Amino acid sequence: MTQNNENILLIILISCVATIGGFLFGFDSGVINGTVDGLQDAFNSNSAGTGFNVSSMLIGCAIGAFSAGRLADKFGRRPLLITAAIFFIISAWGSGISNASFEFVIYRVLGGLAVGAASVLAPAYISEIAPARFRGALTTVQQFSILFGLFSAFVSNYYLADFAGASTAEFWLGHQAWRWMFWMELIPASLFLGALMFIPESPRYLVISNNNERAAKVIGNLYGAQSVNGKVKEIEESLVGDHHKPKLSDVVDKSTGKIRPIIWVGIGLATFQQLVGINVVFYYGAVLWQAAGFSESDALMINVISGAVSIAAVIITIYFIDRIGRKPLLLIGSFGMVVTLATMVYAFANAGVDDQGTFSLGEQGIIALIAANAYVFFFNLSWGPVMWVMLGEMFPNQIRGSGLAIAGFAQWIANFLITWTFPIILSGIGLAGAYGFYTLGAIFSVVFIYKFVSETKGKELEEMEM
Repeated sequence: MTQNNENILLIILISCVATIGGFLFGFDSGVINGTVDGLQDAFNSNSAGTGFNVSSMLIGCAIGAFSAGRLADKFGRRPLLITAAIFFIISAWGSGISNASFEFVIYRVLGGLAVGAASVLAPAYISEIAPARFRGALTTVQQFSILFGLFSAFVSNYYLADFAGASTAEFWLGHQAWRWMFWMELIPASLFLGALMFIPESPRYLVISNNNERAAKVIGNLYGAQSVNGKVKEIEESLVGDHHKPKLSDVVDKSTGKIRPIIWVGIGLATFQQLVGINVVFYYGAVLWQAAGFSESDALMINVISGAVSIAAVIITIYFIDRIGRKPLLLIGSFGMVVTLATMVYAFANAGVDDQGTFSLGEQGIIALIAANAYVFFFNLSWGPVMWVMLGEMFPNQIRGSGLAIAGFAQWIANFLITWTFPIILSGIGLAGAYGFYTLGAIFSVVFIYKFVSETKGKELEEMEM
């Protein structure tokens, strides 16, 4: 159970509880994929309205990520995760009972607050309890959980629609299948809330809060009694000289009056992860493939396949991230996405129109499918998990909460803009134009990683520089 007096089993179990938040992040993000037709029928919305209904959660995500990062420095990581679990439960129930767009948006924004909080707090919490030598692998499990949540939502959506006959058909107790797609989330959300009652607070947060006695107890349980004094001293020495509690103004370098460069790198990582268009595949996969000529059933099954490919990619990353590092994986992923996105642009640009005047990929269909799944593979080999790993560990202890708040806010704002504009771009310049833009995002990400991102593999959090 122990290695170098560390309680490895306990560390893994605690990390697994935190990653349930990642599962809910994924499920809540992916469940919308199969409900678009139901939302359009129920709320009688146009393309822009549907885009807002789908992307409304992301407004909450941006607010949740920013608020949670800051509030976690004030109240602790664990209380904020518990609050997120409660919000997940309320949102899942409310989204399914909604009968109007306004009501639906309120519940989705509430769920977004939970997703945003989980997106920044789960990797930060895991980074703060895990030893440096396998911190990357444990934090990457968070991305595995996100993808497993997405995959589970896709599978749930597929079978609910299949059993009912369509997402808009009646399924059980007189309610349409798309409503049950949201209610399925109540199961893991309730499990998350219960499990959080049994995990400790982050020892680094406790030291920052001058609660060294509790910190010593947690450190002793995790790393062994002989590690307590040394670890507490390391954490204290990593803080600013006057040992004040972290605050948002710490992101500004007092000597220059400018925002610290590490904050800009975090914003860049968070933004580029979205500019490659990955969440268009996750949120609009069914719509995308139906626009390409596939039936609703086939489109939902393609989502399931993409989810399985994503999980396989993250398993590979879990093995390699603490061996070859974060930066090489990011570069491999960016190069791979440039090639696969460009291939998708080619396939969409050469698609035709069938006898009924409907857009159809025809012979390009197999090329588009292979390229799309290869693109999903490269993203989840790299930017999917590695961005969250780096955000959880790259900021020094004094500014981790604030850095995560700002980077998380930037990530979700970029996510919202990409998601909201996709239906508009689709109806304007088509799939080839949309994916051409995402290809440019992948090209620029190569340059950004090469010039501005530093490796964090093997470093203790107390070694991270301002």
